[in-house]
Amino acid sequence: MGGDFGMPVTLPAALSFAKQSPHVSLLLVGRQAEIERELDKLRRSDDGISDDRLKIVHASEVVAMDDAVEVALRRKKDSSMRIGVETVKDGRAQALVSAGNTGALMSISRYVLKTLDGIDRPAIAAALPNQKGTATTVLDLGANVDCSAEHLLQFAIMGTALAQQNQSDPLPTLGLLNIGEEIIKGNDVVKQAAELLRASSLNFQGNVEGNDIFKGTVDVVVCDGFVGNVVLKSAEGMSHMLGSMIQEEFHRDVLSMLAGMVARPVLNRFRRRVDNRRYNGAALLGLKGVVFKSHGAADEYAFKNALQRAHDAVTSDLLKRISTTVTGLTQHPAQEGVQILANDNP
Repeated sequence: MGGDFGMPVTLPAALSFAKQSPHVSLLLVGRQAEIERELDKLRRSDDGISDDRLKIVHASEVVAMDDAVEVALRRKKDSSMRIGVETVKDGRAQALVSAGNTGALMSISRYVLKTLDGIDRPAIAAALPNQKGTATTVLDLGANVDCSAEHLLQFAIMGTALAQQNQSDPLPTLGLLNIGEEIIKGNDVVKQAAELLRASSLNFQGNVEGNDIFKGTVDVVVCDGFVGNVVLKSAEGMSHMLGSMIQEEFHRDVLSMLAGMVARPVLNRFRRRVDNRRYNGAALLGLKGVVFKSHGAADEYAFKNALQRAHDAVTSDLLKRISTTVTGLTQHPAQEGVQILANDNP
């Protein structure tokens, strides 16, 4: 029910995803009568999807994009977002995907699902396209503005597990976002986090800078939520700008149009590489359940990709891998020593 466009995007995307994933069933959470009307319009032609694979779960309320977190959490207890999270908690669903209010989704998910053992705060993680043609997993992207060194270590653990799923890499490389690569750079929290990461069993490569995200220097980049959200919004703006510039050049004049016709295959490949819709779907990591946040302005293609990413998180057993890694690191002797050093470090 949420996002900038609601059911005209989410329902066609759900049907398209269901067609390509015949083993998956979908719970469509929201106002039943409205969902049924939209489904009737979409299913007048035979879509080949049986009714038992698409079930409507009624919720009488909707969290608006501008609703305060308090309203969503305390007053709208029968919202589609709240009921959707509860389907994950009670096992009716293995994952939730929402394009709705990000703050409300995080707050409701944390309240209903709670956090995994060993994780203090959930984090928002997303994959950003890089020049290698792959993607760099970045977190936190806005859930936690103020973080301790231990929180950044936990983000690194969760980001590593997510990158393993996205890239099928058993040991993803990890970098800590900083204002320079040198060990002496950064504030006290970042320096202490680097010490913790160096002592851990994670594949830590040291400090990285903002441009390393898009170079693909490492597979995972960790930062606090304030910095991460600025990075995310900047990346989205750059992606839209590049797409608009390419489109404008095609129509500038006759010579540009002719040149564009020759270069179109190359430009289209470039546009696809930087298209953030391919990587839509930010994971809310650290919860006792799989929750993915789609961009509010996602179109059908982008929302379908968010569904696919949530599906992949379930099939790759993301929650178990995070828990296993957290347990392993907390039992690591070197980790305990550095933890004491970090706490005693002025």
